Amino acid sequence: MNKIAEYIKANRRAAGLTQEEFALRSGLGLRFVRELEQGKPTVRLDKVNQALAMFGMEAVPGRKANT
Repeated sequence: MNKIAEYIKANRRAAGLTQEEFALRSGLGLRFVRELEQGKPTVRLDKVNQALAMFGMEAVPGRKANT
């Protein structure tokens, strides 16, 4: 989830949006956006995809990276 969190945060900032503005535009709650950007491991995938849709992206199944 950390890669998604980093992606959302970086692209939100690049778009010049505060967390509150992003939440309003994406239809998500501010608390969810904060938790997502902090990498909370238990966020709902449908809401993650709602956030990613702001940048034309979606979370899809893939092989787990070896870390």
